[in-house]
Amino acid sequence: MAGYPVNMQVRPEVEGFYDEATATISYIVKDPTSNACAVIDSVMDIDYAAGRITFDHADMLIARIRERGLELQWIIETHAHADHLSAAPYIQQKLGGKIGIGENIRIVQEVFGKIFNEGTEFQRDGSQFDALFKDGDTYMIGNMQAFAMHTPGHTPACMTHVIGDAAFVGDTLFMPDGGSARADFPGGDAGMLYDSIMKVLSLPDEMRLFMCHDYKPGGREVKWETTVAEEKAHNIHVGGGRTREEFIKLRTERDKTLSMPTLIIPSIQVNIRAGRIPRDKDGNEMLKVPINKL
Repeated sequence: MAGYPVNMQVRPEVEGFYDEATATISYIVKDPTSNACAVIDSVMDIDYAAGRITFDHADMLIARIRERGLELQWIIETHAHADHLSAAPYIQQKLGGKIGIGENIRIVQEVFGKIFNEGTEFQRDGSQFDALFKDGDTYMIGNMQAFAMHTPGHTPACMTHVIGDAAFVGDTLFMPDGGSARADFPGGDAGMLYDSIMKVLSLPDEMRLFMCHDYKPGGREVKWETTVAEEKAHNIHVGGGRTREEFIKLRTERDKTLSMPTLIIPSIQVNIRAGRIPRDKDGNEMLKVPINKL
């Protein structure tokens, strides 16, 4: 792929961890030549009705990293999730590492800062994160080079992270029988999503693709790994040569039938803060519920 440092000779070790409550897959990605690793799209557990936060899913990742004697260098967010809360700062506190996200998180912060009436004390410059990636930026996991591709459409800040022969696509794509993610959130755009999917599918056919979500369509077992070739041939939304115009029509009509994610209100407030829970003027952890804003 012109302009990006694709290296199919490097094959990172990838472990996926499925969170049943949010259908999210978190990953530990290890450099095959060292003990360095990254975590991608971690999950913090919430009982929203009870207002209770726990860390069972994150503790599972932490235990596995410690069991294998790995060094955590990066905690990557593919975007500001609307369907689960990130456990990035909790994991960072336990194991270290830098928290990274796409630089357009600043756009998401600006949009949702207004919706949640965050006030001037909420910084909308991405400073809550350790690294803001631009399209084409590279970073190292041990001896293994990774790079970020800007793939907006679901949100303005979506990035696909390519690490050797493995690409972590966030919500840009689902498994072939799952199609693609919605494009009707603030800042979303179906045409832009199609362009981003085509960008991902211009990677080598053998590139392994790892999903952020799997909703087990048709009741099948959970799956999270496929390839560029399989998506190009069989994806129900873009496969087989579907045109941009056809995709926009399909995606727009489908989005009109979808309800808001159950956890969108807590998730957005937490994830635009790099996984930190907002606090009230007295320092208590507190979430807001905007009325008729979403």
